[in-house]
Amino acid sequence: MPAGEREPKEGLTPFRDQRGFRRLVGLDRSGPLPASTRRGQPLHPWTIPNLVGYLRIAAIPVFLVVALDSSDGRTALGAALYLWITLGDFIDGFLARATGQYSRLGALMDPVIDRLAALAGAVVCWHFELLPRWALALLVVRELATVFLARAALRRGLDLEISWVGRLGTFAVFGGLFWTLVIDSWVTVALFFGGLLLGIYATVLYALAGRRALAHA
Repeated sequence: MPAGEREPKEGLTPFRDQRGFRRLVGLDRSGPLPASTRRGQPLHPWTIPNLVGYLRIAAIPVFLVVALDSSDGRTALGAALYLWITLGDFIDGFLARATGQYSRLGALMDPVIDRLAALAGAVVCWHFELLPRWALALLVVRELATVFLARAALRRGLDLEISWVGRLGTFAVFGGLFWTLVIDSWVTVALFFGGLLLGIYATVLYALAGRRALAHA
C-alpha cells in the first residue's frame, strides 16, 4: 500500500456498496452532472445508451399506427411498444451509469423522447377517449411548456437539472398512460392525475430555477 494511503475501514464497505447500487439504479443523484453531458461537450452519438434512445424514437410511430388502427386503443402489441418506449427511459440511464457512456447528445435527447412519448400516449387516449380530454390537453400544454423552458435555457447557456418532482411526475404519467392502454380502471386515471399535478409543479420549479440562474449569471 502506498505511503500515506489509509486502508479502507471494513465497516464502510456495505455502505459504499449500497450507495453504489443506489447510484447505479438512479436512486442516488447526488453530485454534479457528468462533465461529458454539459454544454459545449461533443455529442458522442454512438454510445449504447443512445442506441436505446434511437430505438425508443423508432418505436413511437409504430406504436401510434398499431394503437390508432385498433378498435379501442387497447392492444397487446400497442401496450408492449408503449412499455418499451417509456421503460427505455430507465434502461438508457442505467446503461449510461453502468458503462460510464454519458454524452451530451443523450442529455439533450432523453427529455425530448420523454415529451414525445407522453404526447404519443396522449394522442391515443384522446382519440379513444380513454382519459378525460381536458386532462390530456393540460398534459400537452405542460409538455410544450417544458420544451419551451428547456430551449430558452439552452439559448442562455443554462443546463436545468431534472428534479425528483419531475422524475416522479414523469413516472406517474407514463404509468397512468400505459395502464390506461391495458385496463379500464379509476386507479389508472388517479395515477395519471397525480403525475400530471407533479409535472405541472415541476415545470413551475424549472421556471423558478432558470430565473434564479439568470439572476446570478
